[in-house]
Amino acid sequence: MNPERRRRALLPVVLSATFAQLLNVTLVQVAAPALRADLGAGPGAAHLVLAAFTLGHACPLIASARLGDRVGHRALFALGAALFALATAACAVAPSTGALVAARHLQGAGSGIAAPQVFSLIRTALPAHRHGRALAAFGAVIGTASAIGPVLGGALLAADPLGLGWRALFLAQLPVALATLAGSALLPETRRTRSGKTQAPQRVDALGAALVAACCAALVLPLAVGPEAGWPPWAFASLGAAVLLGAAFLLSQRLRADPLVHPEALRHRATRTGVLVVLVFNAGVPSLTYLVLLHLQEQGRTPLQAALVNTPYALAAVLGSALAPALAERRRTTPAAAAALALVTAALTALPPGPAPLALGGAAFGLVTSTVFALVLSRAPEPAAASVAGLLPTAQQLGGTVGVALAGTAHAAGGFPAAMAYEALVFALAAAGASRLVTATPATATPTTAAPGATARAAR
Repeated sequence: MNPERRRRALLPVVLSATFAQLLNVTLVQVAAPALRADLGAGPGAAHLVLAAFTLGHACPLIASARLGDRVGHRALFALGAALFALATAACAVAPSTGALVAARHLQGAGSGIAAPQVFSLIRTALPAHRHGRALAAFGAVIGTASAIGPVLGGALLAADPLGLGWRALFLAQLPVALATLAGSALLPETRRTRSGKTQAPQRVDALGAALVAACCAALVLPLAVGPEAGWPPWAFASLGAAVLLGAAFLLSQRLRADPLVHPEALRHRATRTGVLVVLVFNAGVPSLTYLVLLHLQEQGRTPLQAALVNTPYALAAVLGSALAPALAERRRTTPAAAAALALVTAALTALPPGPAPLALGGAAFGLVTSTVFALVLSRAPEPAAASVAGLLPTAQQLGGTVGVALAGTAHAAGGFPAAMAYEALVFALAAAGASRLVTATPATATPTTAAPGATARAAR
C-alpha cells in the first residue's frame, strides 16, 4: 500500500481504537447494578470493576508513548489492540469478581499501550494543517461512544440474548476490537522525527515506569474499596505510599539521563497547566455519567430507560466536539464550557436529571475535551512530544479513576445531591485552571490551524 493510502486509512483505524475504549467504559457504567447482583459484589467491588480498566489504562501510557518512538508507533498500536481484544474475550467469560477485575485491568493495559500511539501517529503521519480536524474528530468519537454505550448496554441487558446478562456487553465489543486489530496493518510506520530525520531511539526509563504504575495502584485501590471496608489502616498506608512513590518518581526524573517524562514537558507552562486541567476535569466526567445512570436506576428505571434519559447528554457532546474547531479561536471557550458544566451539576443537586440540563452539560463536555487536548498538543515542545502524548491520557485516566472513587464516596455519604455537589466543585476548579491555560498560550496560532512545532516555539 502506498504512503498516501496508509495516511487515508490512519484516522478510521486509530479512532476505532478510541471508540472501542470509550464504548467499553460507557457500556459497563450502565451495567453496575447487574454486575453487583450477578456476582454478589458490593459497591466497592463494583467501583473496582470500573476502576480496574482506567487503572490498567493509566499505568503504561507514558512508557508506551516513549517506547513508540523507539520501536515504531504502528507496532505498539497493534500490540495494544491485540491485548485489548484478548482481554475483552476474557471479561466475557470471567467466573468471578476477581477474575473480571483482572481481565478489566489487562483490557485497560492494552488500551493504554495503544492510546498514545493515536496522538503520535496523527502528529507524525498527517500534515500539520490536518491536525486540528483530526483532534476534533477524536472528540466527536468520544461523544459518539458516550451516546451509544449506555443505550446499547441498556438494550443488551433488557434483551438478555442467550441469557448472557452483562457478559453480552463484552461480547458486543469484540467486533470493534478485532476490526481495530486488523486495521493496524494498514497504518503507516512512523517514529518521532525532527527536520525530516528519524531520531536515534532513546532508552525507556524502566524505573520511572515502575514507579508510575506502583503509584497509580497504591492510589486507586484504597479509594475504590476503602469506603466499603470502613477505611481500614491498610487503606491509609496505601495512600501514604502513593505520595512517597509519586515523590520518588519526580526525583528520579530529575536524576536520570533519559527520564520517562522529557524535562521540557515539565518546564513548559502550558503543558503543566494543561495536564492539570485534564486531570481535574476528568475527575468529574466519567463519574458524572456513572452517577446519573446509577441514580436513575435507583429511582426505579431499567438500564435502558436510564440510558435513554441520559442520551441528550451524550448526543450534545458530539455536537460540542463538532463545534470545537470553529470556537477554538475564542480564547474563553474552554473555561466558559467548564463553568457551564459546573452550573449544570450544581443545579442537579436540587433538580432531577432532565433533557435540558443534560444536553447543556454534554455540549460543554464535548467542547472542553476537544479544545483542551488540541490546545496542549499543538503547543507541546517538539522534544517532549512523546511525553505530552503520554501525559495527557494518563491525566485523563487517573482523574477518571480517582473521580469515580471520590464521587462514589460522596454518593454513599449524602446520596445524589452530595455527589452532584462534588461534581460542581470539580468542574469549577477545572474552569479556573482552564482560564490559566488560555493565558499561558499565545492568542494567535490556534490549535486547529497552527503547526505544532511553530506553536511550541512561539509558546517558549
